[in-house]
Amino acid sequence: MMTLDQINRNLMPFAKLMGIVFTVAGPDEVVAEMPVRDDLCTIPSTLHGGAMMALADSVGAVATVLNLPAGATGTTTIESKTNFLKAVPAGEIVTAICRPVHRGARTMVWTTEIRRADGRLAAIVTQTQMVL
Repeated sequence: MMTLDQINRNLMPFAKLMGIVFTVAGPDEVVAEMPVRDDLCTIPSTLHGGAMMALADSVGAVATVLNLPAGATGTTTIESKTNFLKAVPAGEIVTAICRPVHRGARTMVWTTEIRRADGRLAAIVTQTQMVL
């Protein structure tokens, strides 16, 4: 299994561009943080919904990789659904907490909570990852 250090050293290029840093990486929970920079915002200076979705997709991908069955070569997202609940202002750090709903041989389903710096829930993302 990949270590937290290995995950952060070998980040996917888009995750690196967004400033994502993984803080917990295990088979039952993956946690990452991302600074809410102006270039990730919409007007008026709030985190863009697509940036929240990309954060959730990144943690879901890592969670799937940490749970791949023997012989699997990778993963890809085949479905994602987001409920946006609260805006996140520029300058904060959001935290994404990803936990399994289903871990199968061909698909895995993950739920990711995106939380603001004050702990309030900003979004919930449910995604399905296909095992390759």
